[in-house]
Amino acid sequence: MKLNSTQAKNSFKYGWLLSRIWPYIRPYWFRILLTFMVAIPLGLLDGVTAFALKPFMDYVVGKQDWVFHIFSHEYTLTWQLFAFLIPFLVVAFAAVQGLLRYLNEYLSAWTSQHITNDVKIDLFHKLIYMHPQFFDENSSGVIIQRYMNDPQTASAGIVDQIKTITTSLFGALGLIAVMLYSSWRLAIVGVLVLNVAFLPVALIRKRIKSASNKNMVIGGNITTNINETYSGNKVMAAYGLQERQEKDFITQIWNSFDVNMSLTKRAGWMSPIMYLIASVGIALVLAYGTHLINSGIMTAGSFASFVTSLLLLYKPVKTLGNTLTNIQNIFVAMGRVFELFDVKPEITDAPDAIEMKSLERDIKFENVEFEYVENTPVIKNLNLTVNKNETLAIVGNSGGGKSTLVNLLPRFYDIKSGAIKFDDVDIRKFTLDSLRRNISMVFQDNFLYSGTIKENILMGNENATEEDLNNAIEYAHLQDVIAELPDGLETMLGERGLTLSGGQRQRVAIARAMIRKAPIVILDEATSALDNESEALVQKAIDNLMQNRTVFIIAHRLSTIKNADRIAVINEGELVELGTHDELMAIDKGAYKALYEMQFRSQEEVVK
Repeated sequence: MKLNSTQAKNSFKYGWLLSRIWPYIRPYWFRILLTFMVAIPLGLLDGVTAFALKPFMDYVVGKQDWVFHIFSHEYTLTWQLFAFLIPFLVVAFAAVQGLLRYLNEYLSAWTSQHITNDVKIDLFHKLIYMHPQFFDENSSGVIIQRYMNDPQTASAGIVDQIKTITTSLFGALGLIAVMLYSSWRLAIVGVLVLNVAFLPVALIRKRIKSASNKNMVIGGNITTNINETYSGNKVMAAYGLQERQEKDFITQIWNSFDVNMSLTKRAGWMSPIMYLIASVGIALVLAYGTHLINSGIMTAGSFASFVTSLLLLYKPVKTLGNTLTNIQNIFVAMGRVFELFDVKPEITDAPDAIEMKSLERDIKFENVEFEYVENTPVIKNLNLTVNKNETLAIVGNSGGGKSTLVNLLPRFYDIKSGAIKFDDVDIRKFTLDSLRRNISMVFQDNFLYSGTIKENILMGNENATEEDLNNAIEYAHLQDVIAELPDGLETMLGERGLTLSGGQRQRVAIARAMIRKAPIVILDEATSALDNESEALVQKAIDNLMQNRTVFIIAHRLSTIKNADRIAVINEGELVELGTHDELMAIDKGAYKALYEMQFRSQEEVVK
């Protein structure tokens, strides 16, 4: 699946999306409920100031005492007492509101981060078990964007935005209650205006989805560009590619700008429209309110309280509009997140998979066919048997399928037809973990992780003993390297192990393969990128690794090929010749002989 072609098809299925996010919300439901319970009084307290204006205007400004009855008893509050109490009450309510706001923000941030972390952890778990072809088809930037940024937008935002909606909604309800208390007639006008003000929000949904998807693709391309600039910095400098990278980056940045401005152009009119509608509502209220005051139906204090509530109401209404827009963004991101959860690895364990213990007899390729792209075969009807502890050198033309062939053994890719069998058992019947545990691989450019040399070696077998570790170091000829490093085995490696030379990295990788003690070894051009001195040391390490193991070796070094038990010549995905060096050289106009004449004779002459 190519992730940059996503459409977030379910981004408008709100019930479906909430049902998918619910398992991540459920463990924190009490804190989330508490967040919303705090948000309710927090919103309602917005109406306190407006509510306080009515008694202030009617009793304090009008210098009238408030006479009221409770259980047939008459009580009086003087206007002087009102004048004294109201400022203190307003400050007290503000202090309570501030405390509630802090508690609300803290609870919201805590739950949002926990939900986000849980989603990211589960997505990363799925990512690390995806098949290699998934990584072939998707750039690093798109993967980072989809697996890290989208969960942040989706899960972190959902609690915060719903909290904001709760606060704004109850703030609006509190102010509407004050308006109803002040004048139900004017309140009807205000609520009608409020409903009309929400209409623009419904018109922008699909534009947000389109812009969000486009921005996701562009963001992934930008991240890929930065990753390639970092990883390929030497190639960039050597070939003067700075302008090319910069040009691509500038194009991507401005593409993102165009998408965002297109959305702003279409969504930006919402706020002015809502403001205009609110202004029309205020004008109607002022005209009608003046009539009610002049008619004696409404007091000046009630009118002041109502107008203040209406003015304050604009903020939560605008916030609700913006929040609903943001929530649509969140739902689009959420739709993309759950698309990722629904992506299934193409290579998985069979329901009745068994454990592979070791290799007892042989490895067979039976009528194997494979293709990366449909109807473009890379391996064609290949038949081959490799006996236990035999070393098979694989040679052939560039792009002929040599690396593909060995990558089929650990099931990095699955064959289209035929079978690969270990001891007559199809490898698809083994669990992936046990299959790969029985194979050690050394590549041309071995990846070392950030961490110590010791940690990188023990990645081959985390249960290895100290003796196993020391033996692996000795057989990989790493003693001198470790002795020269300031912290020895505990020396921290830089990203990709770039603090070591190429030969040193290869020997660490060989030690990692050796400590695995796997019966099958795959060597894919393990010395092709090294100088002569490094190659000699690495070759000694490889010779130790190959002892008493079944070995598949793709090599450019003539001595390695000649010392193999047999040589398989793979051209255009087909096994064209198989035999020892001498047997293949005896074939007149043979493929191996032609290859030897072109690539290997010069090596032999240098040795002589």
